[in-house]
Amino acid sequence: MANKLKNFTKEGQKLPLFGIGPYLIYGTVLLNALVIFLASYIFKTGILGGSFRWIFRVIGAVFIAAGCIIWFLGAMRSGMDECITENKLKTDGIYSLVRNPMYTGCWFTIIGVSFMWHNIWSVPMIIVDWVILTVVLINTEEKWLLDLYGDEYAEYKKRVNRCIPWKRSR
Repeated sequence: MANKLKNFTKEGQKLPLFGIGPYLIYGTVLLNALVIFLASYIFKTGILGGSFRWIFRVIGAVFIAAGCIIWFLGAMRSGMDECITENKLKTDGIYSLVRNPMYTGCWFTIIGVSFMWHNIWSVPMIIVDWVILTVVLINTEEKWLLDLYGDEYAEYKKRVNRCIPWKRSR
């Protein structure tokens, strides 16, 4: 299943370097763009004015900043590429707070950009995006990781959330 993606960098590497990520993120971006375009420009519904406009923009800016930081920590500062090529499970750093920081970072950034349009239809899209991320990740990468790491990954899943970064109480 993972072999079909063909983005291995090392002989014996068991997981694809990029996984399902680009397809998942591009699809989510397109869905959110479609909702904002339809709501704001075609049906002209859900557009907020006054102080709500600025509240949405401030919330959007916070989500964009948080998303960029989380993505950066997961993609550029974690050493994840080495873990993938060496077939090691990454559980420290940002990965001790969230199992999928790159997806979370992209998700938060998408939320933030959507909120910049100050349209009420951005709010339910947070849940729609989370459901899409959850369903896709459970049915792809989480299966791959469980097959590869077994109990180690199962224990990690109990300790760390999939897409929302925080420490679980034990």
